[in-house]
Amino acid sequence: MMPTMLLNFVYPPPPSLFLAATSVISFTALSFSGISEVSDKHLQYSKFWNANPPPRANPIRLSGRTGMLLLYAPALAAAVASFAVPGVVTTTRSQLLSLALSLHFFKRVFEVLFIHQFSGQMVLDSAILISSSYFIGTVSMIYAQYLTQGISEPAINLEYAGVVLFLVGIMGNFYHHFLLSKLRVKGDKGYKIPKRGLFNLVICPHYLFEIVDFVGVSLISPTVFSWSFTFGTFFYLMGRSYATRKWYLSKFPNFPKNVKSLIPYIF
Repeated sequence: MMPTMLLNFVYPPPPSLFLAATSVISFTALSFSGISEVSDKHLQYSKFWNANPPPRANPIRLSGRTGMLLLYAPALAAAVASFAVPGVVTTTRSQLLSLALSLHFFKRVFEVLFIHQFSGQMVLDSAILISSSYFIGTVSMIYAQYLTQGISEPAINLEYAGVVLFLVGIMGNFYHHFLLSKLRVKGDKGYKIPKRGLFNLVICPHYLFEIVDFVGVSLISPTVFSWSFTFGTFFYLMGRSYATRKWYLSKFPNFPKNVKSLIPYIF
C-alpha cells in the first residue's frame, strides 16, 4: 500500500501487472546504469563511445548523428501518435503529458539534426538499449495516465507547477546544448572545457535541466511509473555526470576543481 501522505501528490498504483513490472524494471535498470558509469562501464555514446571493450566481436557502429536519431525518434513517434489513439488523450493532464513528451523528443531530434556537432560514433547495442528505454518510458507514462481515468485526482494538484518546471528544464537543456555546439567549428572533433551558463558551476548543466524537465513531466502526470522513470533518470545522470567530470579531469590539467558534476556546490 502507498503511504497516505504520498497519495496527496501521486495517483494510487493501478491494478496493472505491466506497469508494476515496468516501474520496477525501469528504475532498477536506469539506476544500475548510473552505478555502471561510476564504475567506468559506460554506455557507448558521446565521449565514451569507444571507452569500453566491445560487448561482442566486430560490433556495429553508427555515426553519432544516426545513433542519436535512433535514440529519440521512436519515442517522438510514440508521443505524437498518442493524440491519434481514441480515448487516450482526453483530459487536461493527458493532453499536457503527451504534448510535453512530444516537445521533449522533438527538441532532441531538432538538436541532433541542426545543433549538435558530433565527433565520434555510437555502438548499436547502446543505441538500441537507450532507444528502448525512452520508447517504453514514453508509452508507459501515457498508458499510466490513461489508467487514471475515473480515479480521484491527488489532493494536492501540482500540474501547472509541473508545466513551469518542464519549460524551465527544456529551455535550460537547449541553451546548454547550444553552448556546447559553439565550442566546435565545422569539422572540429576535439573537446574543450565548456564555459558560460551553468558550466562555470557544473560540467553537466544540460543533465541537470533534463532532470528538471522530467520532474515537471512527473508533476503533470503524477503516476508511480512517471516518478519511477524520473528517479531512475536522476540516478543514471548522476553516474554519467560523475564519469564526465572524471574524464575532463583526466584530459585537462587546468580543469577547475570547483566545478561539480551535476548539482552546483554539492555534487
